[in-house]
Amino acid sequence: MRTRESICRKKARFAFEEDARAAMRRSGLSLLPYRCDRCRQFHLTSRTKGKFLRRVQALN
Repeated sequence: MRTRESICRKKARFAFEEDARAAMRRSGLSLLPYRCDRCRQFHLTSRTKGKFLRRVQALN
């Protein structure tokens, strides 16, 4: 599915996947990083339908 340009412009952009994952961990929400087919950078999404999700253990 292609990312709409208007959505791409509104989302935070991360140059590296690890930066996106760090933001994901800080948020405390169920988010996933993905490479945008418009800007070629990484965004975060809450959509998980049809995705294989690894269980992540919280670090306390």
